[in-house]
Amino acid sequence: MKRKRSHLKNTLKESFRMAVEAIRQNKLRSILTLLGISIGVFSVIGVMTAIRTLETYSDSMLDILGTNTFVIEKWPGIFVGGPGGEKKYRERKNIDFFEYEELKRRASLPLRVSVMEDDQQERNIKYKDKQLKRTANLIGADDWGLRTHKTYLASGRNFTEDDIRFSRNVTIIGPDVADILFPFENPIDKQIQIKGLNYTVIGLTERKGRAFGDSQDNFLLIPITVYLQRFSNRWTSLQIYVESVSSNTLERTLDEVVGLMRVIRKVPPEEENDFEINSNEEMSQAISGFTGGIKLFAGAVSVIALLVAGIGIMNIMLVSVSERIKEIGVRKAIGANRADILTQFLMEAIFLSQFGGIVGVILGILGGNVVALLLNVPTVIPLDWVFYGLAICSIVGISFGIYPAWRAANLDPIQSLRYD
Repeated sequence: MKRKRSHLKNTLKESFRMAVEAIRQNKLRSILTLLGISIGVFSVIGVMTAIRTLETYSDSMLDILGTNTFVIEKWPGIFVGGPGGEKKYRERKNIDFFEYEELKRRASLPLRVSVMEDDQQERNIKYKDKQLKRTANLIGADDWGLRTHKTYLASGRNFTEDDIRFSRNVTIIGPDVADILFPFENPIDKQIQIKGLNYTVIGLTERKGRAFGDSQDNFLLIPITVYLQRFSNRWTSLQIYVESVSSNTLERTLDEVVGLMRVIRKVPPEEENDFEINSNEEMSQAISGFTGGIKLFAGAVSVIALLVAGIGIMNIMLVSVSERIKEIGVRKAIGANRADILTQFLMEAIFLSQFGGIVGVILGILGGNVVALLLNVPTVIPLDWVFYGLAICSIVGISFGIYPAWRAANLDPIQSLRYD
């Protein structure tokens, strides 16, 4: 038993050495074959890494939104469609401040009903001799604005109901705006100018960092009533945020709000809603549908690439067998059996596919994690897909290497030695 194990170990070791030597002697041919394997594995690992990163980011964003919160909007949260679908949403009535006030007054189940609009980019913002060098996001919000914008105060105070009701010229600024306008001062109670009008800074938010390559701290919040008076246009449509008391009352709250919005917007009973309800569930389903399509595409590309690479492995192995007929004859003449020759050429095919797979895995993880850098989330290594990728590489190596290895193992040793 020990002798058989020792023989098998020596056979595998020698086969591996000879496989490496054969690949080293045919570098260009081997590199071209490795390239096909690498592309196939790279396409799968890269896409899966990017998708895992995107899912991590979307989960964190949905967690901030809250499991009990949904948003009423004119447009869907994630829109994937052609020009016809876009026209449908564009022709809808805008959601206006009256509808928000009516919903807030009539709804009895929600914990809160808040409003926001953040479609304005503004650069004309000054404090004394300092001015923003790039545009900042100007956001109209109510007294729930900080929670809705998923941020917290670092100093100062929030909007009050009177700030909203009386359209006071007050603002809460993000850290990026404070860094430029108040590099050495406390911004609280200072007056800045937005498009020539004075606004008192009443709050400064905590720093959030970057996402999708852009800063999340480059913004100013102003009362929604001020925003609508001075910065709205014909395309302005508000976002109404509704939070239920608990997850148990979410469905009842949603039903009540949808019914009230249909009444307020005078939607006929036979027609579908002319507004969207965007929640964690809908966003998750939309993201899953989007990523599912990408997975199918990446899978198709990888299958084609691996199939082509497998054919390349078979070709290179067949050429290798024909070039090494005399070597095979010599090995058989000095005692190598069919299993030894079969193992040698199979090892060569598996080594080719595995080496290409490892290169593809490394490049795929690096390429996929570019998304992590853009989203400012931790890097991801999809270990399950790494395992699947390398396992598939082994299957490809064995499947496409078995025939050339079988041919080599069944060569007649006498004819092989006479081969010229």
